[in-house]
Amino acid sequence: MPTPEEFYSDAQRALQKEGQHDKLAEVVVHAIVRDELEDIHTDYINSRDYFFLSTVDAEGSPTVSYKGGEVGFVKVMSENRLIFPNYDGNGMWFSMGNIDEAAKVGMLFMDMVTPWRIRVQGTAKLSKDPALMEQFPGCNMVVDVQVDVVFQNCSRYIHKHTRVETSPYVPAADGSQPFPAWKRIDGLQPVLHPDDQGRAEAEGGTITEEEYLEKVLKGTS
Repeated sequence: MPTPEEFYSDAQRALQKEGQHDKLAEVVVHAIVRDELEDIHTDYINSRDYFFLSTVDAEGSPTVSYKGGEVGFVKVMSENRLIFPNYDGNGMWFSMGNIDEAAKVGMLFMDMVTPWRIRVQGTAKLSKDPALMEQFPGCNMVVDVQVDVVFQNCSRYIHKHTRVETSPYVPAADGSQPFPAWKRIDGLQPVLHPDDQGRAEAEGGTITEEEYLEKVLKGTS
């Protein structure tokens, strides 16, 4: 279990002291912060079908993205290691590029119904190990995370939401998934991945950016 001195930065400690929360902050570390996954963390992560991933590049510029899949698509391999898949995206490779460059990740697992949340901070690497990739049909690589710290968070400001349905784009058991509407936008056809070239016509034809936006606003994209 990390100590407050190990867990907090100097700037965080200074603000805690200024706000007269320094003693509380120390107690919180001892109460909830761990350097390995315990059963309560593992059971919760196994029950999730999405999480938010934060990464930074080598210069410290951050980004955050939503990652979704089937329930349990983040797999706990041991008390200090977990893995998750990267699926087909928009070609930016933003999060994956950051991981390859800077390695540090933050993972926020949310339950919007109960509600509650768990945070994982770790050191990650990209992998195309067949033994790992075969666990996630349809993935293009796997992120292998060494857990540095894990802790649960106060749920006080989490608004309750009801889950409606699983995204149809989550890859099936054979790795297949529907062709996304944005890949049908006419102006993108010349620059799509070679595997996607020509597929738009077979998937209903090309559409304009305006037509795509209509689908987004209607929730049919």
